[in-house]
Amino acid sequence: MPAYLIANIQVTNPDGYRGYAEQVGATIEAHGGHYLARGGPVEVLEGEWEPQRLVVLEFLTLESAHAWYRSAEYERLKALRVDNSHGQLVLTEGLAA
Repeated sequence: MPAYLIANIQVTNPDGYRGYAEQVGATIEAHGGHYLARGGPVEVLEGEWEPQRLVVLEFLTLESAHAWYRSAEYERLKALRVDNSHGQLVLTEGLAA
């Protein structure tokens, strides 16, 4: 079953974050993932949520999503993200087709 990673990111240092944004896509693709949404306009329809930069990734399985998140390649880039932004990440399993 597919898995979806949803991130809400508030970039605090655009120059520092740029290095992360330019490199992270290759690590996602290497683990069978791809972007479904990446920082486009967001409209809140209900509730008090104030998303900033919303990113949605799709992976083939939860296992492949975990493998990406725990990979050495991403671990190096994760430090760039954490140093230059604040945010929340959640991972959920999708439904069988």
